[in-house]
Amino acid sequence: MKISTIRDLLNAEVLCCEDGLEHDVYSACGSDMMSDVLAYVKDQAVLLTGLVNPQVIRTAEMMDMVCIVFVRSKRPSEAMISMAEDDGIVMMASDMRMYDACGTLYTHGLIGTAVHV
Repeated sequence: MKISTIRDLLNAEVLCCEDGLEHDVYSACGSDMMSDVLAYVKDQAVLLTGLVNPQVIRTAEMMDMVCIVFVRSKRPSEAMISMAEDDGIVMMASDMRMYDACGTLYTHGLIGTAVHV
């Protein structure tokens, strides 16, 4: 799925790195706990979160994610947008709740991976 399709499905506003909208992604995860993302997420290209702090950008960078979608009308600071631009991470904001956003992407073919504890 192209990031531009995610934008359209979630009615999201692109906040930075619009030139990455044609990038193909194959999986996503939704979490407000960056420790869980670091511990359990493998090969996820898109992060959906309502957490708005610089740790989100650092986590996405460490996990080689190419897109962050802030849900629940959350808005990152200008400093966070600048960090994402420096890392080439597409950043978007949606008014959807995380449950609805994840469900929408899943029903349109974007998968997650099983968590093995």
